Amino acid sequence: MDKTTQRCLLLFLCLSVFVQRSAALVFWTAVVEVVYINNNNETVNKYCECGIYGRNSPLEGVMGVVTLPRGDPRGCGPDPVYNRNGSSPPWIALIKRGNCTFSEKINAAKHQGASGVVVYNYDSTGNTTSHMSHPEAPNIVAIMVGNVLGMDVVRLVQNGMEVQMVIKIGSPHGPWMDSYWLYFLSIAFFIVTAASIAYFVFISANRLYNLRAHKRTERKLKSEAKKAIQRLEVRTLKRGDEETTSDSLMCAVCIDSYKAGDVVTVLTCDHIFHKACIEPWLLERRTCPMCCQAGFAITPL
Repeated sequence: MDKTTQRCLLLFLCLSVFVQRSAALVFWTAVVEVVYINNNNETVNKYCECGIYGRNSPLEGVMGVVTLPRGDPRGCGPDPVYNRNGSSPPWIALIKRGNCTFSEKINAAKHQGASGVVVYNYDSTGNTTSHMSHPEAPNIVAIMVGNVLGMDVVRLVQNGMEVQMVIKIGSPHGPWMDSYWLYFLSIAFFIVTAASIAYFVFISANRLYNLRAHKRTERKLKSEAKKAIQRLEVRTLKRGDEETTSDSLMCAVCIDSYKAGDVVTVLTCDHIFHKACIEPWLLERRTCPMCCQAGFAITPL
């Protein structure tokens, strides 16, 4: 593995780790809409992008009638917690944070048929929220809202009003999602992309230049080789010549014995070969097949 490949692999691994860690820090807000009819028989509609989807919640929208736990507002315990025993009509559990894990709260509502779960924060925390984790309670929409919104809805329900809640997907947020980071990442991406393109263009151009230079050199050497080959001694073997009478002498290119009438070429190193065999060899390799020395002398142009 060359250094360039190693660097590319290292860069890929670093980017993979960066993407994984960045994804873990990203969270999605939820748009919460509350609808109810007040004492004046007027429909009141309030909404805000004030919820946060749980880490293990599907990013989906959901709607239903807000339902509070019986007794303890925290919605903990193995026994039925709500005055519900099914999912029709759709209902959303509104639970206070604390006393048990998020997974236990969500599962208690899920097992009784809740379409979604809304957890509101501790008392005296205002509108603050957190990115709750509930790995043991997946596959149900679960969000957290601030204590102020949660208590407002609790009071409406406790006053006997039927409150409809609609939860919609909001926007992604994270340390790299604001405008500064987007601007920075855009510039960085442009620089890296431009540098990569410039690098590959340079490498491609350099390889193309070297390839053309090599072809020019090969053409020049072949041209000089043809001229040098024409200056080599060429003779026709006759009956009685040593090459035709010895069984140990043969053409090293075609591995065939010499016969009277064969046209042979004598190299500058005194080795002989069939003319038809050695000329293509010398054009490509320019060395003697037997001693690997220069088969002829090339006169510089």
